[in-house]
Amino acid sequence: MAEQKKLVSEITSMDEDFAKWYTDIVKKAEMADYSSVKGCIILRPYAQALWENIQSTLDRMFKETGHENVAMPIFIPESLLQKEKDHVEGFAPEVAWVTHGGSEKLEERLCVRPTSETLFCEHYAKVVRSWRDLPKLYNQWCSVVRWEKTTRPFLRSREFWWQEGHTVHATEAEAREETMRMLNVYATFCEEYLAIPVLKGRKTDKERFAGAVETYTIEAMMHDGKALQSGTSHYFGDGFARAFDMQYADKNNQLQYMHQTSWGASTRLIGAIIMTHGDNEGLVLPPKIAPTQLVVIPVAAHKPGVTDKASELYESIKKMGVRAKIDLSENSPGWKFAEYEMKGVPLRLEVGPRDIENGQCVLVRRDNREKTVVKFEELETVIPKLLEDLQQALFDKALKNREEHTYTAHSLEEMKQVAAEHTGFVKTMWCGGLACEEKVKEEAGMSSRCMPLAQENLGDTCPVCGKAAKHMIVWGVAY
Repeated sequence: MAEQKKLVSEITSMDEDFAKWYTDIVKKAEMADYSSVKGCIILRPYAQALWENIQSTLDRMFKETGHENVAMPIFIPESLLQKEKDHVEGFAPEVAWVTHGGSEKLEERLCVRPTSETLFCEHYAKVVRSWRDLPKLYNQWCSVVRWEKTTRPFLRSREFWWQEGHTVHATEAEAREETMRMLNVYATFCEEYLAIPVLKGRKTDKERFAGAVETYTIEAMMHDGKALQSGTSHYFGDGFARAFDMQYADKNNQLQYMHQTSWGASTRLIGAIIMTHGDNEGLVLPPKIAPTQLVVIPVAAHKPGVTDKASELYESIKKMGVRAKIDLSENSPGWKFAEYEMKGVPLRLEVGPRDIENGQCVLVRRDNREKTVVKFEELETVIPKLLEDLQQALFDKALKNREEHTYTAHSLEEMKQVAAEHTGFVKTMWCGGLACEEKVKEEAGMSSRCMPLAQENLGDTCPVCGKAAKHMIVWGVAY
């Protein structure tokens, strides 16, 4: 157990320094490493496996809603990026530029894609001719580059991996329906697979995506009460279509502009998993998304029959469809327990000589360390049930954390008091004015997270200016 305590003692307590705790988890669980390019990270195999599980699940959900995958170039000509004014202004400070090809200076600078709206627009303008070609429901999996000044693994890096959906439709109604459909896909994925409860809502004009008419978001609360934007869906209207001359012939053979959407989620979701479910011993992974759902560890493996029985159990568990692993290394059981707790493996199966004599083994849950003695013949029933219970327990715990750290305020002074004493979500009414939004940021240190789709009536007036309220809004400190 001394080895186990040593591994755990290398992690800073989240209550002592949450940022350091997060970095320790990323390093000790072998999730990522820093590259020689400042602000860029290497996804190590464990994080890559987690991202692949996220990818495969989301990709299936996208395809079930009729979307197809495509691949766009990594470079965007400067002239193309400049076509939509609001869009380019929003990204200009973060764009990385290519100025030379080999030793020759390029005639036109190329930006390394920060996002691909302009490339999709150029393509759609070429391939869509009539209403029969619509809708086009495309998605791509790729990396993008945004030259961030302050970086943190998974949460904010200069290159990150994501998916970006870009669709075009004949009508505003169809595009708006798509925008909400994909927001709901993200919410369902986060809640059902990542066990992370989210708030669905619309961003304020100040916080919406550059070039969008409306931006919708899912906001999650981390252990420390801070907010993490975990996915966004944008309705573009026909603004990009007009800038890129994206027209089609309708059923009356009249030219119309297409209506467009965009939506994306990224490796930031890995950071969300760490900060929502992790503890002072390491990662805690939701079973539905964990690369390894169960690890088999033989105890007293040097004794006759132990390794053979552990291997037999491992093979039978794999046949159940469980993502399982067996550790037959020479490391001690205590070291192995600490290693797989650090990596957040949901279930651990321990089997030793006495267990074999009694025809049983021990299953240990990662979230609460609860031990269950199980007969070998009952494993096929007990393991899926424990995985299901653990998945639900993680969601319930995260939801409880959000509820306990969500506050209501009716005046700016109340907002400032809550912000001074707590970190969490603060619900208020709001007049919709930019001046009030900026005043909350300046005096209470909170930004607007979203205007929830599920509105509550908390009063008739804005707590900042006293004017008539238009919306209920949620504020918070964000990553």
